[in-house]
Amino acid sequence: MTLEEGKDKFIQSWGALGSSWGINRTMAQIHALLLVSPEALSAEEIMEELKISRGNANMNIRALIDWRLVFKELKAGERKEYFVAEKDMWEVVKNIIIQRKKRELEPMIRVLDEISSVEEVDQESREFAEIIREIKLFSNKADSTLDTLVKSDSNWFVGTFMKMIR
Repeated sequence: MTLEEGKDKFIQSWGALGSSWGINRTMAQIHALLLVSPEALSAEEIMEELKISRGNANMNIRALIDWRLVFKELKAGERKEYFVAEKDMWEVVKNIIIQRKKRELEPMIRVLDEISSVEEVDQESREFAEIIREIKLFSNKADSTLDTLVKSDSNWFVGTFMKMIR
């Protein structure tokens, strides 16, 4: 397999995997391209490599910047903006966890807090309230665990993970 074939396969696979993180395919493909690029790339280079429109490239680059997975890099004497991916995989994982927690878990916890005040007047409402309490307990524990994980360093995480899989 040539470098180009490997690079293309990685970009396509990372793009497909992106939907598992809650991001779209193009956003994940841009991230993959920047991950494997030895130098920062301009939006035009990204557009050309992935064969995407300027609007699509710009929108997804901005989203990657918001997720703290991509950063702008200035080059002396250049007017163009260049972009580089965060290459520390621990930082990538932490940033994905932070964003998914903020976009998915925290809104659910707010809804659970709001609906946990349902009056328990009959069997159906008591069962509903009990299920909501259980989901809320689990969600709060997940939130706390993710906070601990994000605050930890990579050595602790890897050590703990390795102990778990043994």
